[in-house]
Amino acid sequence: MQTLIVGAGAIGCLVGGLLAQADLPVTLVGRPRLVEAIRDRGLRLELPHQALQVKAVAACTTVDQALAHAMEARRPVALAVLTVKSYDTAAALDELDQALRGHGHPQPYLLSLQNGVGNEEALAERFGPERVLAGTITAPAEIPEPGTVRIGKARFAVGIAPWHREACHAAERVQALWSRAGMAVTLYRDARSMKWTKLLMNMIGNATSAILAEPPGLTFQDPHIADLEIRALREALQVMAAQAIRPVNLEPYPLGTAAPLLRRAPYSLLRLALRRIVSGARGGKMPSLYLDLERGKGKSEIRWLHGAVARAGESLQIPTPVNRALTEIVLRLVSHPEEWPAWQGAHRRLVEAVQSYRGQA
Repeated sequence: MQTLIVGAGAIGCLVGGLLAQADLPVTLVGRPRLVEAIRDRGLRLELPHQALQVKAVAACTTVDQALAHAMEARRPVALAVLTVKSYDTAAALDELDQALRGHGHPQPYLLSLQNGVGNEEALAERFGPERVLAGTITAPAEIPEPGTVRIGKARFAVGIAPWHREACHAAERVQALWSRAGMAVTLYRDARSMKWTKLLMNMIGNATSAILAEPPGLTFQDPHIADLEIRALREALQVMAAQAIRPVNLEPYPLGTAAPLLRRAPYSLLRLALRRIVSGARGGKMPSLYLDLERGKGKSEIRWLHGAVARAGESLQIPTPVNRALTEIVLRLVSHPEEWPAWQGAHRRLVEAVQSYRGQA
């Protein structure tokens, strides 16, 4: 299965590198610095117990180049994997659609390994739900320098689910091939349950840390901030229940099993449990929403995280004041970065701001 990785950041390079190491044909589409580094010395994967120097991996700066090479070699791309940030999905789909049409390339299956809710819907609308696979990955990956990917955990897990029943065979094939490449891949029946469960994981310690400019391990020491996190998760679980979306266990996080506790357990118990989850999963590492603010991206994935909960709640007439508040505050800071310093470390201000939204609910 010829695979194209669109948006080869840390996750894209990790997956692509492991596929190439297993002699599976793959092409990465990434920034010029990454492509130059890979062409010069290959792709280096720094895993917890070993380092791999992957030579047999192709890299291009555009989808058009990648598809042109595939057609010249008479090896059409069978699977396109999107690993771009959610706010870049629309542009990536435009580029992919234009390149496919321009080269008369057959329609590949499309797999979203992106965080958040809404990407698969965008793929299905553009290319048809029967060509779409949903994906999740729990890998703390980073790029210390172009051409090098570092993984912080010995074990990471991939989830794959067909978005439509006609994509079941493709999902099974991806599971088999990726397992051969050394990835722990679980096949899920319900794509929405898988993606919404991953959304719960991505919400924890993300928006509050971005607003306060503090690592989750520090913010969760404040019981008032921890309680905001608990209320945000409970709002998400309520929205999921209204849509008949059941949380599932995403290895190594048993959120399907823990969901009843999240809904009903005392705040004192949940504060302690979430603090342990955050310290184990993130440690002192800053989350993605913070990094985009800090780098002045002018964009944020919060629309596909807390924002997805708020939009669903509005549609279902379910109040989601905490998720709505966190979404609107982060988006305000994205468009007015000069206001961010006044929020940094301002725990009381954040709690009071969220309380004002709860009063409007």
